[in-house]
Amino acid sequence: MKITERLKKPGKLFSFEFYPPKTEQDEERLFETVKDLKSLKPDFISITNSSTGATPYRTVDLSGSIKEKLGLEVMAHLTCIGHTRVEIKAIAERLKVLGIENVLALRGDIHNIDGHKAKREYHYASELAADLKAMGGFAIGGAGYPEKHPDAPDFDSDIRALKTKTAAGIDFIITQLFFENRFYFDFMEKALKAGVSAPIIPGLMPLTSYKQLQGFDKFSVFLPQIIKDGVEKYAEDKDSLLKFSVEYASRQAEDLLKNGAPGVHFYTLNRSKATKEILNNLEHK
Repeated sequence: MKITERLKKPGKLFSFEFYPPKTEQDEERLFETVKDLKSLKPDFISITNSSTGATPYRTVDLSGSIKEKLGLEVMAHLTCIGHTRVEIKAIAERLKVLGIENVLALRGDIHNIDGHKAKREYHYASELAADLKAMGGFAIGGAGYPEKHPDAPDFDSDIRALKTKTAAGIDFIITQLFFENRFYFDFMEKALKAGVSAPIIPGLMPLTSYKQLQGFDKFSVFLPQIIKDGVEKYAEDKDSLLKFSVEYASRQAEDLLKNGAPGVHFYTLNRSKATKEILNNLEHK
């Protein structure tokens, strides 16, 4: 089912994001995680993609394999900064062959090209969205940034870019993670005022390890002091840290859903326990 069709139906939407495994052992673990989360009946799962353009079919084939073997709806991430238009067309045709109807259209991070030259036939995700829309057959998602895209000079420019993407063919938006819901609600208000009518699905990620906190500098995301204090307090106590993070994310999700969010997209980091516990908490509210 296309995500656009699901969004028209009653009830809140829930989805999970995974990244491609690097080894056969990682792939086995990923399939076990996805199987574990399948019991929660997600509306779809998504598979991320590198910005380099070097191995696009890893995401494509993994998406097809999960859909075929586990019967889950899959949204494949597709970055364009490292691809030519001919390459994008070939990737899109491969997705269609595998029965993938949902794509997240992204520019990709220029600083993640990792030595591969940006081919520069694409400059913006809106150009990719327009090409995918012209090809037909896909529900097309795009990224939203409640705290502004790092490359945008200001918030107004970022909202104009969002409007350009939806005009080009983006059907729905999934946000970057955030830890204070005011960012999402302010973003929603700005988008609506600018004429963006596409549904905006908030993205959440519980911090379940001290290592995650240490590596958070690369994200342009505000970390509340309560999160910093909690992760540091329970740095050596994994069970207590999981409990703290799950409770925080559960409160976040409950507030978002009660106040108009169409659903929640969970960044799982290829693990299942935190996501399962958050959804269990929401079910019993």
